[in-house]
Amino acid sequence: MLSESDLRELLEFSASEPVLSVYLNTDPAEGNADAYKLRLRSMLKEVNLPDDQQAIERYLSREFDWSGKSVAIFSCAPRGFFRAYSIAVPVRSRVRKGERPAVKGLADLLDAYGGYGVVLVDKQGARVFSFHLGELREQEGVVGEQVRHTKRGGASTLPGGRSGTAGKTGRATEETVDRNMKEAVDFAVHFFEENHVRRILIGGTDENISHFRGLLPKAWQSLVVGTFPMSMTASHTEVLQKALELGRQAEQQRETRLIKSVITAAAKGNDGVVQLNNTLRALHDGRVQTLLIMEGYREPGYRCTGCGFLTTEKLKACSYCGKPFEEIPDAVEMAVQDVMRKGGEVEVIHSGPELEKAGKIGAILRY
Repeated sequence: MLSESDLRELLEFSASEPVLSVYLNTDPAEGNADAYKLRLRSMLKEVNLPDDQQAIERYLSREFDWSGKSVAIFSCAPRGFFRAYSIAVPVRSRVRKGERPAVKGLADLLDAYGGYGVVLVDKQGARVFSFHLGELREQEGVVGEQVRHTKRGGASTLPGGRSGTAGKTGRATEETVDRNMKEAVDFAVHFFEENHVRRILIGGTDENISHFRGLLPKAWQSLVVGTFPMSMTASHTEVLQKALELGRQAEQQRETRLIKSVITAAAKGNDGVVQLNNTLRALHDGRVQTLLIMEGYREPGYRCTGCGFLTTEKLKACSYCGKPFEEIPDAVEMAVQDVMRKGGEVEVIHSGPELEKAGKIGAILRY
């Protein structure tokens, strides 16, 4: 399973020799291993990196178990560098060649499927799950005190009954439920912190969800992206399917809000830019906080051999340091890598007509 340290290693690797990056859809519902190998050979025909091609084909034939829905492979044979990651969600198949691993595809996966936390809650306890890139990473549970249930119209309503007995029992039950909920919240928050969760889904009855959510610290409440009805006895497969479904819906809504924010800020000339060269200049100035790009967007360009400034304009000398430029196959990929190395966020937009019209790329700025 791809981790943050794996991504960091890919971002930091560079070589004077070409690095071959392969994203291959291996979804069993759409084909078999032989069909996918044949497709890969066709994709690699024009790459002309025989040693890397051989290493990738050897891995797929001898080591890859074909259980995932896709695989990401990065190879630089002259440097002895080879990394492969089986992924539980499908990707668009593509091949890239450059001086660094092409991580835009991974940024897309992490944006859509990374860091989900799910909690199923009832009056007595909670089950918590951590899902990453479509796979269950961790699950735990906590059980509190047993909750006593009393029938309505208890002893206090009967002639000669002990007045207040049912009321006291009801209050005791409410206090038990509240203690259990608080314990479940503390347990879930600790679990989410340990697993670096950045999006939360809550399952259960409306009453239990409302109670649990109201006890969450505000910082964690802000990460809740959806709720859903589900039994505490649901399997982790059922939970995962629901998490992916609601996660996709929440991500689409989030993308719409981000696009609107960027375009509005750019129009006001305040904390936002759109179009590639405007974005590249803001990136060079260290101003990009969140980069938005349309899925599949590529653009050849130029990079300063001195300070690394990126542009699509053919200039004689860099306006920042005066050094000459070199051609690069994809300025967008270079921008993604730069943002991620500097700790910024990358949002890959799958459906955004407004961003498409604005140049397919934009950014929320730090200042």
